[in-house]
Amino acid sequence: MNEIEHIGAGIWAIDSGYLRPRMDALHLIVQDGRAALVESGTTHSVPRVLAALAEIGIAPENVDWLLLTHVHLDHAGGAGALLQVLPNAKLVVHPRGARHMIEPAKLWAGTVAVYGEAFAREAYGELVPVAAERVVEAVDGLMIDLAGRWIEVLDTPGHARHHVCYFDTASRGWFTGDAFGLSYREVHAGGRAFVLPTTTPVQFEPAAMHASIDKLMAREPACMFLTHYSRVTDVARLAADLHRLIDAFVEIANAAGNVAEDMQVALIRAALEALLRREAAVQGWGLQGNEVVALYAADLELNAQGLQVWLKNRA
Repeated sequence: MNEIEHIGAGIWAIDSGYLRPRMDALHLIVQDGRAALVESGTTHSVPRVLAALAEIGIAPENVDWLLLTHVHLDHAGGAGALLQVLPNAKLVVHPRGARHMIEPAKLWAGTVAVYGEAFAREAYGELVPVAAERVVEAVDGLMIDLAGRWIEVLDTPGHARHHVCYFDTASRGWFTGDAFGLSYREVHAGGRAFVLPTTTPVQFEPAAMHASIDKLMAREPACMFLTHYSRVTDVARLAADLHRLIDAFVEIANAAGNVAEDMQVALIRAALEALLRREAAVQGWGLQGNEVVALYAADLELNAQGLQVWLKNRA
């Protein structure tokens, strides 16, 4: 499969290689020979980024910015390693996440707590600290200059409190990380995309997620560039689906609130799976039944864990 896809407007999607093909997209924005990379992928993604730059014709020293939406390791785990080979790039990250890029020990411990040490090392590799002088805090409203092409930062909690999105004025598209859900290419039917919220532990906050989606839509974007996976249009329909499904996720979590804590994750996961099957059938997704469940298996488990954490925090 082609690991690099030119989307238009000087934007390329690069498959980071995380877990499976078309799971995790990095986006390269090119303007007048200068470049910004949105998300780093994992440490294992570095050779893919360098290969993509070479294919597109951008020297590593011409990458000015590495923009992180948040510091979950499928989005940010390779940042330190990438900055070692992108000598002029500045790292842009939410103020809450900046300290974890500079000193990643606590971030690593949190990842191991969710995934286990063996999986974390295999999937993400070794985290490389980032020098503090190369970090720019992504405060709400920050304007980033890429050779005269302006990219705006928007604070977008809900999936995580350290989450931002980036608005590209040239394409009129948002780079949304996980704030606009998951839309795997395998479930698309023709040119029609579908989307599912992501409630990964440990900072899911439904009211904040609803508000962040509304803030993204207030700009009347032409498209969204999702980390999982890349460009979607028809964003008003997808936003409405996200709002509806966030409420459905919360209802599922609330229904598990009165059962024993050690049974909650399994109960929530089973209900999320049933919802996924119904959604795929009603909307005519490109995968159905057991195939769609298999595609989203890891997400179902993480979403269930995140919803249980939300239940505990709410109490």
